[in-house]
Amino acid sequence: MAERLAEPTAGAASPPAKDGPGGPPSSGEPAIWSRNFRHYFVARSAGLLSWAMLPVAVAAGLLIDGYGVETAGYSMAFLVAPFAGLVLFGGVLADRFTARRMMIIADLANLVAHVLLALLFIHGIDHLWQLYALLVVAGTANALFQPGASSTVPLVSRDVQGANGVLRTSEAVTGLGGPALAGTLVGFGSTGWVMVISAVAYGTSAVCLFVLRLGVVPAPPAGESLWRNLAVGWHEFRARSWLWGVIVIWMFYAVFAWGPQLSVAAGVIVPEHGARSFGLINAALGAGTVAGGLLAIRYKPERPLAAGAVAMLAYPLYPLGILLGWPVWLLAAAQVAVGIGLGIWGVMWATSVQTQVPGEMLNRIHAYEVAGSVGMYPIGSALAGPAVGAFGTDRVLLVGVVVSCLAAVALLATRPIRSLRRVPDRA
Repeated sequence: MAERLAEPTAGAASPPAKDGPGGPPSSGEPAIWSRNFRHYFVARSAGLLSWAMLPVAVAAGLLIDGYGVETAGYSMAFLVAPFAGLVLFGGVLADRFTARRMMIIADLANLVAHVLLALLFIHGIDHLWQLYALLVVAGTANALFQPGASSTVPLVSRDVQGANGVLRTSEAVTGLGGPALAGTLVGFGSTGWVMVISAVAYGTSAVCLFVLRLGVVPAPPAGESLWRNLAVGWHEFRARSWLWGVIVIWMFYAVFAWGPQLSVAAGVIVPEHGARSFGLINAALGAGTVAGGLLAIRYKPERPLAAGAVAMLAYPLYPLGILLGWPVWLLAAAQVAVGIGLGIWGVMWATSVQTQVPGEMLNRIHAYEVAGSVGMYPIGSALAGPAVGAFGTDRVLLVGVVVSCLAAVALLATRPIRSLRRVPDRA
């Protein structure tokens, strides 16, 4: 809290941008389930379902079609790289044109991309560049969507942590059903139908966002250039050591643990246990995240990031289980524990950013946060195949175990992160 008040916010006196009729949640509305939040919940859940299905469907579908781990890794890189590279501009554009408009545009772009992906998988992939190009479109669309996904939450609910807990639970439920559905359909040779379901979900999200009533939202001063907006956002981001400290730690975690994990795990589990088992193991992650999200709705520690860092100590269990050759049921149990940890951390982190950062800066700072934390993921994903070829699967998994442990310890050892205190809910 002290860091948030240390400097005046650039652009605080700027004229607001009007998004539409309505206004922020009033004291007469439910703390969480306001009309706006119900619509936003449906929109976000639909988008999260599609996002949960896409990596599993693409990775498992490619492996079943005879492509290797390297191709699956490159596919994930083409999906995430444009997202990481363009999300900063997504934050600025969300400030200039309002987050809701950018989110609707992103949903429509994803709808078109997934229709084309469906046709590609149904008729067969003649050229990999076609798949890569459509994944770039999907990643770009998500770069436009993501900044608004965070900044909209305080506009639709008075209990920000409770709303984040509900959304994290929704993410977990879709993470539970999405990979299982994707893995099952891919196992029956129906990867194209996964893309059809995703296209329908993105259309639903666009409609729900269209009917939101957010009222007046802050905007940058009129006449400022795009680069000036980015510079102001960077200044505000750099001024919060707890914020950039987490991102620096997350960059190493993304390259050595998070980034390689999906394709490396698929390369071990799919040949040995099948695509459906791989989907169900990933669905167990969603089951754990449901529990973590539900816990985080009510569990409001005084030092949220410290509590979240302790929960993240569960993350190494899954790669350790793969390394030790655990059976499917035990890998699924490990994923449940990992999901609980990720669910708690995700709610604590999102709530800290949304409540510690002023509203007129939130889109841009969230964009810097996402770019830094996710930006290294495609590097880790792209290097997964070559790393397995050079060092072997066991060593790559062992590095992931060690780095994920060190990341949680580093979060706890860094004082600005460990000591950040919770902002009370709005009355």
